[in-house]
Amino acid sequence: MSFHVMLIVLFAALLHAAWNVFIKSGDNKLVETTLLVTGGGAIAGAVLPFVPAPAQASWPFLAASVAIHCAYFSLVALAYQTGELSFAYPIMRGSAPLFTAILTVFVVGEPIGDGGWLGILLLCAGILWLGRDGWRSADSQKHALAFALLNAVVIVAYTIVDGLGVRASRNAWSYVLWLFFFNAFPLLVIGFASNARAVVSVPLRGWVKGFAGGFCSLCAYGLALWAMTQAPIALVAALRETSVIIGTALGALLLKERFGLNRWLAATLITAGAVAMKAL
Repeated sequence: MSFHVMLIVLFAALLHAAWNVFIKSGDNKLVETTLLVTGGGAIAGAVLPFVPAPAQASWPFLAASVAIHCAYFSLVALAYQTGELSFAYPIMRGSAPLFTAILTVFVVGEPIGDGGWLGILLLCAGILWLGRDGWRSADSQKHALAFALLNAVVIVAYTIVDGLGVRASRNAWSYVLWLFFFNAFPLLVIGFASNARAVVSVPLRGWVKGFAGGFCSLCAYGLALWAMTQAPIALVAALRETSVIIGTALGALLLKERFGLNRWLAATLITAGAVAMKAL
């Protein structure tokens, strides 16, 4: 993975952490998710007339991804509704890169070097260590644990589907714009079905935040998918999960969650994983 691709993926990780904090900070996580996905879809729809359509070969991947992302955003909302960000986020993101790497090797046939494997293992260890304190209170957050683990499987699914789809599309941004545009419709239906009054009564400030979060989400995923056309899917997917340490830091700063010794140890492991990917 080249240095400039690595920097772009790290920036995408920052944007990813930002929109997760946006969802967690709201009172109704499903409403916040609806606002974010709707905002991202509206922005994508405004840009679509100015980009070429993705290649026909990518449309089956796109259709599958819309369905998978519908499950993903719903589970994100449920995990944050029932548990803490510093507990659910590391579990969701921490186990997915290793499973993604295994599947890309045996299903996609994309080799990973020794440095890549070492980096992935260090990243996963660091991310899961972030949730160490939360495991002690797993009984009180058992629903969040279930939603987070289930979402880890969903993350593996959309990572591989979109990694293959964006390569078939011949235009990464065209693919991700259509994905976000189509994603908005089922999530808006779910939001209204869950609590139509809450969605309708959202003040203008809430919609502005939703569009800002949607923009972060769109850019974060667009940059990550572009990177998957430049580097192995598994390495990009693993490096992108540095968003967990960023999200945990933002959680400490903005949501007043703890950031103690365990967090610093996790940050060290994650940083070592990123260095191993580049240096070895």
